[in-house]
Amino acid sequence: MSIKLTVNGQPHELDVEPEMPLLWVLRDELGLTGTKFGCGVAACGACTVHIDGVATRTCVTPVEAADGAEITTIEGLAAVSGAEEGGLSALQAAWIAKQVPQCGYCQSGMLMAVSALLAENPQPTDEDIDAAITNICRCGTYPRIRAAIRDVTAA
Repeated sequence: MSIKLTVNGQPHELDVEPEMPLLWVLRDELGLTGTKFGCGVAACGACTVHIDGVATRTCVTPVEAADGAEITTIEGLAAVSGAEEGGLSALQAAWIAKQVPQCGYCQSGMLMAVSALLAENPQPTDEDIDAAITNICRCGTYPRIRAAIRDVTAA
């Protein structure tokens, strides 16, 4: 089946099975490996991308559900945030400044979830963050994640 996607501003027409998880289309068909496989059941959030601006877990999203959609992956986050080419979004810069990642495996999904929250709610409370960000970080860097969010929202 022919599926049309716009990923990080680039149009793609793919001949893939419609039920193929979007995660595998991004990683295997398009070579965008920043989006990670974690659990396969939409629990951990490592596979989070934006589909039409909504944080979506791609391990359980069939590619046909994204047909015609605008998709942003971690590779495109800086560009959609208005950063100069090769630069970082304010959120990515805060992540580095607060030394958020330890192992880093979950961080692309975490950044995508947080950026979707901030697009919808630029001044989230701690309760808003807790409700919206259900991604799992096995290293437990949640205090640094919250600090990075606070740095961005204070700017």
